[in-house]
Amino acid sequence: MATNLLWSAPAKLNLFLHITGRRDDGYHLLQSVFQFVDFSDELQFNIRTDGEIHRINNVPGVAEQDDLIIRAAKCLQQKTSTSQGADIQLNKKLPIGGGVGGGSSDAATTLVALNHLWQTGLDLNQLAALGLNLGTDVPVFIYGNAAFAEGVGEKLEAINLPEPWFLVIKPPVHVSTAEIFNDPQLTRNSSAIRICDLQTGAIGIDELSNVCEPVATQHYPEIAEVIEYLKQHGKARMTGTGACVFSQFETQAEAQTVLEGLPEKWSGFVAKGMNQSPLHKYLLELS
Repeated sequence: MATNLLWSAPAKLNLFLHITGRRDDGYHLLQSVFQFVDFSDELQFNIRTDGEIHRINNVPGVAEQDDLIIRAAKCLQQKTSTSQGADIQLNKKLPIGGGVGGGSSDAATTLVALNHLWQTGLDLNQLAALGLNLGTDVPVFIYGNAAFAEGVGEKLEAINLPEPWFLVIKPPVHVSTAEIFNDPQLTRNSSAIRICDLQTGAIGIDELSNVCEPVATQHYPEIAEVIEYLKQHGKARMTGTGACVFSQFETQAEAQTVLEGLPEKWSGFVAKGMNQSPLHKYLLELS
């Protein structure tokens, strides 16, 4: 089995984010819609027979022992009692602390890829259960479908969405998710919505909001600056707990024109919305 393959770990966007309550253990109950975009980290796995697991390249700001790809590989190894290991190379393209799910996506791709390469035979439900221990965003990347999410993010129902072009901008800040979720000003009593209302158009996603955005912009004025800038070209919204902000466009050329005019202090990318993760398209090609 070839192991010198590049595995995609795509970004996601939260098209809206509501918090409807809080559990006794402190976790927030939320509703959101996740959609993937075709801009990804890339991972390469070389299988070892000695059981050792290593990241073979440096990732600025992420120590190897803290990297979710290492934790994911070890979780799968322990769950399946495999004697195999891996050297993992991560080509990091997704912004860290940007709210696009980079670390969670990397972990999900590690679980899916090594399950295939090690031939450990877990199904997607078993992989998602492992992934949930690593982060609440991991299951959506494992299942690989655009989804309406509830609970702490683990209750997922596939949803079919338009696939526009997105411009995603990252201001030069790293947002602490814990800081946002612990802020007393965070709205935690959003009215619950039903997926059927989204599917029938009774409620438009554009009518909904990200309740973390007011808190994040208060802590990080740079995010507010990006939002105001993008509002010149259409609706702008923060994804997740930030810091990335996105707008959607009908064509790649329109989004690219705005990207090329950005102030130098910001970075960004243009990507196509996707209802199926490129990771799973790739997995189907291999099977």
